[in-house]
Amino acid sequence: MGQEIGFCQFGAGRIGQIHAANIAAHAGARLAYIVDVNAGAAEALARRHGTATATAEAALADPAVGAVVIASSTDSHAPLIEAAALAGKAVFTEKPIDLSLARVERCLEAVAKAGVILQVGFNRRFDPSFAALHRQLRAGRIGKTEMVIITSRDPAPPPLAYVEVSGGLFRDMTIHDFDMARWLMGAEPVELYATASCLVAPAIGELGDADTAAVTLRTADGAICLISNSRRAAYGYDQRIEVLGAGGQLRVENRLPTALEVSDGEAVSRDKPLYFFLERYAESYRAELDHFIACLAEGGTPTVSARDGWAALYLAEAALESWRSGCPVRLDRLQGDTL
Repeated sequence: MGQEIGFCQFGAGRIGQIHAANIAAHAGARLAYIVDVNAGAAEALARRHGTATATAEAALADPAVGAVVIASSTDSHAPLIEAAALAGKAVFTEKPIDLSLARVERCLEAVAKAGVILQVGFNRRFDPSFAALHRQLRAGRIGKTEMVIITSRDPAPPPLAYVEVSGGLFRDMTIHDFDMARWLMGAEPVELYATASCLVAPAIGELGDADTAAVTLRTADGAICLISNSRRAAYGYDQRIEVLGAGGQLRVENRLPTALEVSDGEAVSRDKPLYFFLERYAESYRAELDHFIACLAEGGTPTVSARDGWAALYLAEAALESWRSGCPVRLDRLQGDTL
């Protein structure tokens, strides 16, 4: 692949540890710096991978750094994207770019002005099974898409301290499913309807959020996407996709720790799904980083664009509006290049 690309990573938390390990293991990358407001966490992660810590200013000023990974708190994403873009660094950022649509738009203007690459971390597109489904769909294997069903349920609700700063169910959790819906449907939705409840953790409801939701999206030609979300699935991390077409069905089921199935006189049983996202999507986190580095090395354009980050948040805002109003919402800004 040629010369290694120097990386600075912002964030040393749970997802930051995953990204740092993938950067350090990549033949085309070099992990140059870890930056985190928690100095102890930054130093521990830097020691693990034999690299250094630095301030954001020092890391971005280093000409040996060609790219940044932003895995820090959500409120830091947009300022760091803008600072990295101004410094001429390519940017990989975790979702969401920001919790404010207007703030996202200002951030993307800065990126466009700087002319740097920006990839948003919608890792599920890079899951091998979901990617295979997408390829078959685009190849016309089941004909015209008529219905997409996305099931996404966490094993247990997150801590309240996380919920308070997450932006709520639609911006934090469903945003991944909104990206998948756009990716799979092959046409922008024109209308959205969302309903939600608080059935799992009353304290989440007291914060004005929901923990259980259903969203429908409809395209101009009548294709429908159904999204089912819950903050609780006692059996594990529930991640399934089903697509119905004129000529058949494509389906991806949950990933299990083993493929063993036991049949006896009592029941037919098998393992529960993998427990949570770090286990379920380990391959996709590696693959999305591989894609980002390949784009940098070969001059390509990431398949998950800045506009994709904006569009998923736009749908999350529409879902929040629909839930609160009890009415469908028209999605006029998705039609055409309106960003």
